[in-house]
Amino acid sequence: MLALCLLIPAAQASPADLAPVPRVQSVTVPGEVQPVAPGARLAPPLPQLRLTLPLPELERLEYRGNGFIEVAHGILLLGQSERGIARERALALRVVRGAFAARPTLAEVDVSVYDRASYGGFGGPLPLFTASVPRGRLNDFAAYVAGQGTYERVYEGRGNGSTPPAAPLRAPERLISFFGSASEWVRQSLQQSVSQFQGGVRQAVLFRGRLDRPLAALTFDDAPHPLYEPLLLDLLRRAGVRATFFVIGRNAVAYPYFVRDMVAQGHEVGNHTYHHVRLPGLSEAQVSFELTQANRVISALTGRPVRYFRPPGGDYSPLTLRVATQSGLVTTFWTDDPGDFANPGDAVIESRLLRHLRRGGIVLLHDNAGEAIDVLPAFLRAARSRGIALGTVGQLVGE
Repeated sequence: MLALCLLIPAAQASPADLAPVPRVQSVTVPGEVQPVAPGARLAPPLPQLRLTLPLPELERLEYRGNGFIEVAHGILLLGQSERGIARERALALRVVRGAFAARPTLAEVDVSVYDRASYGGFGGPLPLFTASVPRGRLNDFAAYVAGQGTYERVYEGRGNGSTPPAAPLRAPERLISFFGSASEWVRQSLQQSVSQFQGGVRQAVLFRGRLDRPLAALTFDDAPHPLYEPLLLDLLRRAGVRATFFVIGRNAVAYPYFVRDMVAQGHEVGNHTYHHVRLPGLSEAQVSFELTQANRVISALTGRPVRYFRPPGGDYSPLTLRVATQSGLVTTFWTDDPGDFANPGDAVIESRLLRHLRRGGIVLLHDNAGEAIDVLPAFLRAARSRGIALGTVGQLVGE
């Protein structure tokens, strides 16, 4: 169910008028931790691989499957004296070769190399180096490491990046929350009601698609993730389904080849801010940076303008909408959020997805949620059996 949350200056409202405002979770490096909803269950730990010849720099080497293929992701942590592009390439190759040898069923091995001193987990400071190596490209990657050719599935940015303006909130992504004055809330509530009834883009905002076609949009937030992205893209390719990926700009910087894979496979790439921060409360300059910087990164990789934007957590304000519109973006929400990021269980996720599936719907999933990977094939089959085609947001609105 969709809802609007009202944030009114305290001098104008009694305590009963004020909606609860999530607290900001303090972190050492803002942005380094993905938001976790209250009451969320921890996902089960992923299985780990052990190399025949251990590497002290290897923090972990985990793997996962999607029912068809398996992918591994290794994280290497290097001290200041250990850094250097030649060493980073060589260590990545050792991890890739070792992983393929340890588990012959792997279809791909991805590696992320971080500075040990600043590493704070996925979503924190950018990696020093990343690589994606499908089994069939191992020789190409080895030649690149030996200086005998180029290899396009790497990032060599040396960890450069900008500092996020705020830390992410630990808030559920189940409600669309509007922050504004009482009069602004009334106007926005009316617009949302009309938009949900009629469907389609209204004043550069999309709450739901039109009802005159048997079509719903399939969307994934927080992309791309180096372990889950190839699994998800593989499932969508097998099903012949195209989706919209709302990409975090800094993730696109670190894993550019996955964004190019999305476009090559016919998917749509949207804007999910650069640092994945909540936008209400930020200055206009900060909001503008989050949107325009993500647009620049995505367009540089895809060769296309970015059309659709989703605010992290569904939190937005009049300023958010104004800056998004000025940036040429349609602010896009959802009708169906099964809460995959909270790990409620595969059966719960699938039940919620099917219960809310309808014409004009917009399904919200996360590309780094294991349960979304698990239930996706059955959900796609069920949608097809109900006569509802799943596609991109652009297809939903007829663009």
